[in-house]
Amino acid sequence: MTPQSCNVSAVVGVDAGLDEASVDDVGQCEDRIVSQWREVTADEKHQLHVQIDEILRPLGLQTRLLVLERANSIALCFICMTLSALMSLRDQWRNGQLRDVINSLFTFLSGASTVRVKRLTWPLTDYERCSEFFIPAQGKIIKPTVCLNSNTSLGTEQL
Repeated sequence: MTPQSCNVSAVVGVDAGLDEASVDDVGQCEDRIVSQWREVTADEKHQLHVQIDEILRPLGLQTRLLVLERANSIALCFICMTLSALMSLRDQWRNGQLRDVINSLFTFLSGASTVRVKRLTWPLTDYERCSEFFIPAQGKIIKPTVCLNSNTSLGTEQL
């Protein structure tokens, strides 16, 4: 068999903890952010799509924010369609630009004057695991796969 190319995407999980000093009630603010996100993403014609697209523009065309979920903080799931998009997202995380984008998004969705992220977690092991999905095994046919965060990572299937 000859190797075949395939489309591989990495779903990156990042955890964002809000700075308590920037909001009156962290739990209430997180709930508002997540509920606004769900409302906007459920309706493609929602009037806020243009503003959100503008806020997320620095992420690039090959990276999309899919999900905002609330647990003890806000979990964000990004899909990176290329290795360079994944590497760019990691660079933005490292240099603080991703935090700035998320601060802007959370401020916009919450309706507050300013929301700041105190903690933005993306373990190196999760990044490395996701980057490995873009390097197909030599001589093998690889089905499209998805890499999630360390708690839900999926393996590569070989035919």
